[in-house]
Amino acid sequence: MPPEIRGTRTVHDGWASFVVADVTTPEGAEVTREIEDHGEAVCVLPYDPERRVALLIRQFRAPPFFTAGVADLLEVPAGLLDEADPAEGVRREAFEETGLRLSRLEPVSTVWSLPGISTERMHLFLAPYAESDREGPGGGLAEEHEAITVVEMPLAALAAMSEAGEITDMKTLVLLLALRLRRPELFV
Repeated sequence: MPPEIRGTRTVHDGWASFVVADVTTPEGAEVTREIEDHGEAVCVLPYDPERRVALLIRQFRAPPFFTAGVADLLEVPAGLLDEADPAEGVRREAFEETGLRLSRLEPVSTVWSLPGISTERMHLFLAPYAESDREGPGGGLAEEHEAITVVEMPLAALAAMSEAGEITDMKTLVLLLALRLRRPELFV
């Protein structure tokens, strides 16, 4: 039997929408499921292959602070996709957050970030850059209260952090591992 959504009701509609769906499962059970919807997202790990460094950000995130008291996370630049083209969106986010003008993008995948609760599909990219590509200050948008700190780190240090379990943001960990698989020579 194919699954079916028999009906939905919106319980919150703001930056994200929260919907309760009445679902018939493939086994025929009738259940309710909560769904969070805020659209698609993009993220990128910018790396300088000459200097063997990557450009990341640190920023306050309310959910990790609420749950575990974590004041900020080390992350790759990321954000919601406002454009039709994920490449345009990731270039915009990288410039807003890091001041970096990206030219060449290396697509990694498009993934469901939290398929048990969210409709978000995230477009993942790697992007080589050079020092001369840093054209702006970064830091995010003041009107969005992002207060981003730009962090340039050696790739070897990031690899050591991942091996020690210190990279706690999943999109960052996935992109770092993708770069390690594709370009292992950058980590020695």
